[in-house]
Amino acid sequence: MRDEETGTFWQQISGRAISGPLAGAQLEPVPSDELTFKLWRTEAPSGTVLKRASKYAADYEEKDWDVRMAKVRTVLDFPNTELKSRDLVFGITAFGASRAYPVNRIISSKLIQDRLGNEPVLLVLGPDEKSIRAFYARFRGGDAVPDYYRKLGADPSAKRSRSSDSEAALFMDASTGSDWNFKGCAVAGPMRGSCLKQIWGLKDYWFDWRNYHPETTVYKQ
Repeated sequence: MRDEETGTFWQQISGRAISGPLAGAQLEPVPSDELTFKLWRTEAPSGTVLKRASKYAADYEEKDWDVRMAKVRTVLDFPNTELKSRDLVFGITAFGASRAYPVNRIISSKLIQDRLGNEPVLLVLGPDEKSIRAFYARFRGGDAVPDYYRKLGADPSAKRSRSSDSEAALFMDASTGSDWNFKGCAVAGPMRGSCLKQIWGLKDYWFDWRNYHPETTVYKQ
């Protein structure tokens, strides 16, 4: 990226100025989720949507941008790693460590418990079975680190009707039997009203994440 005021060039993924008058400066990241619109709408019913600028319509990418990009060669490659360059990962940097979680493994597992920098983390697949969030798995105000389990709907039709409801219980903890939703908040049981702290992650191509996080590890089941 290049700003018009000073001509400084900035890294897209890190927000760090790498060349120009402001070299070394750092933009403050704004945490954000990558959610399906339907799920986001349930969480932010009064939210607004960025309007397309008609005069730049020809410059917008087509809907199948991600499909086409999956076949495009990358300018960087890491052939000695277990992932392919265009594999999608959910990258997390927290507790002094970085780790890439292959998106297809999160989707198949639906819920992943792990330790990052010797701290417990929890990755949860959303009710739309596409969106992903990560949480600090330790209960707030205590040292407890319970085991968590994905809740399975007994009635498939009921599950479909709740497929975009972020308030629906998705997983439970073994310590108290409380039910938790995609926001990381307990909606039933002794922990009701408590929320896990969200850990911000980035969905990215493996080659890009690996380039900016050379120390990263890859999650293995």
